[in-house]
Amino acid sequence: MAPKAPQATTLTVLRTDIVSEHFVRVVFGGDGFADFTPRPETDSYVKIELPAGDETVVRTYTVRRVDPDAEEIWIDFVVHGDEGIAGPWARSVKPGTEVVLRGPGAGYLPDPAADFHLLAGDETAVPAIAAALESLPADAAGAVFLEVAGESDELDLVAPSGVTVTWLHRGAAAGDAGSDLIDGNAPLVAAVRELPWPEGDVQVFVHGEAETVMKHIRPYLRKERGVKPARASVSGYWRRGRTEEGFRTWKKELTEVEVS
Repeated sequence: MAPKAPQATTLTVLRTDIVSEHFVRVVFGGDGFADFTPRPETDSYVKIELPAGDETVVRTYTVRRVDPDAEEIWIDFVVHGDEGIAGPWARSVKPGTEVVLRGPGAGYLPDPAADFHLLAGDETAVPAIAAALESLPADAAGAVFLEVAGESDELDLVAPSGVTVTWLHRGAAAGDAGSDLIDGNAPLVAAVRELPWPEGDVQVFVHGEAETVMKHIRPYLRKERGVKPARASVSGYWRRGRTEEGFRTWKKELTEVEVS
């Protein structure tokens, strides 16, 4: 039996908010809100149909928040000038524009029973990590590492007092990072490896640029720290130098190699 296609929901852009130098929040709502079924997981994501000239492309984005009282869905976009399709669209879209979203899907929810929570990622993981922090119990312990271009992209996040939040400055847009920040030299890799490893049950969420996350962080967590797959949500959201279509192909090929 073929897998069921994600539910399509037509929503209306209500407004856009400038969150930081490189983050733009698009707030969706309208009559279609009643047809959207939110997920309890904190990494909930949707596929958005966006105009690209004479074509329509699909881009995947994390749902930052669903507000049932205001009937709003927040999605934060990373914007670096005219780079890409989704960022420029988010920066220029006008209220009243109708957009088709498919989903949501999801895969991670912080376990309140975990002794320690490690959450790490780049700009693309900020919405999911922000949502995860808001869901943690007040007595939770953990560490968060967020790699962004610079200080202007640091956001005010709500976190339990026992969870430290560290912002890491890359000094360049994610797609413009030079060779000195690749091959395991990204600030995110160093931060995760230098964390004094906590005792007890550690639950992990690490997402971001695929080379950084899957080649340099995931093996460290799995092999050196012994984090079991059931306690680790570790995956790439994107890959430097590839469109989303190309990244999907690369990720599928990597999975086939790993399970063969």
